[in-house]
Amino acid sequence: MQHTSRGEAPAPAPVPSAPASEPRGCLFALSQPPLMIFLGVIGCLLLLAAVHDLYLL
Repeated sequence: MQHTSRGEAPAPAPVPSAPASEPRGCLFALSQPPLMIFLGVIGCLLLLAAVHDLYLL
């Protein structure tokens, strides 16, 4: 056991990291900026097509 003075706190034990083989789900995929930009562009195109069909045809 290590002696410490009154002002020092004992060093915390290292926390084991999570296993690297943990599967990543859909929320991880949706957090990626390129995918969200792509989905945003597709959504805007669909919205423009719907507005065009409703109001201009």
